[in-house]
Amino acid sequence: MLDFIITPALAQGAPATGLFGGDLMAFLPMVAIFVVFYFLLIRPQQKRAKEAKAMLTALQKGDEVITTGGIVGKISKLGDQYATLEVATGVEMTVQRSAIGQLLPKGTIKAL
Repeated sequence: MLDFIITPALAQGAPATGLFGGDLMAFLPMVAIFVVFYFLLIRPQQKRAKEAKAMLTALQKGDEVITTGGIVGKISKLGDQYATLEVATGVEMTVQRSAIGQLLPKGTIKAL
């Protein structure tokens, strides 16, 4: 009497998965996002950090620089951690070497 309500369960075979089956396809979008982040964010940041480190190690007495705070000066003394900048005639200030943001071409201060 209830035969029309209860249907017999038919066994289904497992779906055939090829080389790129379910598990690998689930991680593919995450891998693609990581690759995009690496090439658009991580790699350029590492390159920029390497260039900044090279610039800081190549500093010499007499170089004209801009600090990260925007102060323009000429290096009069240079130590391992600190640099002394001459910002005006007879006016010197000591800054951390890492606070130097940019190396300027020679003669820039006179042009200002």
